[in-house]
Amino acid sequence: MSSFIIEGGNKLSGEIIPQGAKNEALQILCAVLLTPEKVTLRKVPDIRDVNKLIELLAAMGVEVNFLGDETYEFCAKDVNIDYLETQEFRTKASSLRGSIMILGPLLARFGKGKISKPGGDKIGRRRLDTHFIGFQKLGARFLYEAETGMYHIDASDLKGTYMLLDEASVTGTANILMAAVMAKGKTTIYNAACEPYLQQLSRMLNSMGAKITGVGSNLLHVEGVEALGGTEHQMLPDMIEIGSFIGMAAMTQSEITIKDCRIDQLGLIPETFRRLGIEMEFRGDDIYIPGQERYEIETFIDGSIMTIADAIWPGMTPDLLSIILVVATQAKGTVLVHQKMFESRLFFVDKLIDMGAQIILCDPHRATVIGLNRAQRLKGIRMTSPDIRAGQALLIAALSAEGTSIIDNVEQIDRGYQNIDKRFNALGANITRKE
Repeated sequence: MSSFIIEGGNKLSGEIIPQGAKNEALQILCAVLLTPEKVTLRKVPDIRDVNKLIELLAAMGVEVNFLGDETYEFCAKDVNIDYLETQEFRTKASSLRGSIMILGPLLARFGKGKISKPGGDKIGRRRLDTHFIGFQKLGARFLYEAETGMYHIDASDLKGTYMLLDEASVTGTANILMAAVMAKGKTTIYNAACEPYLQQLSRMLNSMGAKITGVGSNLLHVEGVEALGGTEHQMLPDMIEIGSFIGMAAMTQSEITIKDCRIDQLGLIPETFRRLGIEMEFRGDDIYIPGQERYEIETFIDGSIMTIADAIWPGMTPDLLSIILVVATQAKGTVLVHQKMFESRLFFVDKLIDMGAQIILCDPHRATVIGLNRAQRLKGIRMTSPDIRAGQALLIAALSAEGTSIIDNVEQIDRGYQNIDKRFNALGANITRKE
């Protein structure tokens, strides 16, 4: 287990480039299984979850070549379906939640698949019903093996159909979409997720020969095709990292320029941070954050307390609410943070309270933050990273705190953020990694 030792209180400065989008990369990597031809992917983030998925693909027989400069070439010509029967596959797949998205491509191309119950963050219930019901509507048949925890799927005769998803699941939509691209006939997916990740996946699939329309909306139409070919694709910059950098700049009173942000794909993220009082300036496709001594949370027009809540896209992404909550601790004013989607994601606030933050955890989904307006700084403590996003939020809190903080279990942060200690140190932070 690794730890970060953080000496807080340093003002940072300089430029930082966001990594490729983690959530997009997990979908796009699974899509290489759809074709025996070569697929070249650029801006692939060097993070634990992505690297573990690449290792899983290689173990399945996918030829993987690292071309340098965050670029990989994949060729899934000789996929070993028998590998799915091994204990090694069960172990690898169960350690990574993103592994669930290999199912759609396997069902589409090979007519069968197998997966163990995937792992991932412990942030509350993350059910798989949307994935499985969607596959069943396409004609797949399921068998769950309780002794091994494995799902066996027969998809030898997938046929297009109409489906109304019970939730706009991002990974569920991606999985169903990848299964449907080679199903016979037309598939209509209503209440589909429409995040930029899904739009990117749809564009990539279309470049491979798929016929998907309605991209960017919650109503997707798919005309099944016989086969898909190779392509090239570049990941978007990671919107969650960009939001984290905005929050980090505000908390540490730092002057930061975030480069190459694809601002047109960030949705409500910039505006939400502006509602916390954070100044920013768009310079072409860069975001400039000036050093701010103070920032003040807006109220609603009628004077009531600001509420920031997550919602399906184009609403506010849930992955940034942990950052929003931390940033609010040093603002002037009060905000209610409402995490609707995951009931365990706010449980890290006890660590912020130990650091001196004024937070009332109302219930598993809501927390009221009373900003300190920098009247007193947070103080360094020892804490453990519970999940990827909370870990990054705690790191930002530690960078702004007085004294030394230690964050254990930083492998959780490494799962989603590429060399974050080195990149922050290049801006003037003082973070030491201890194995």
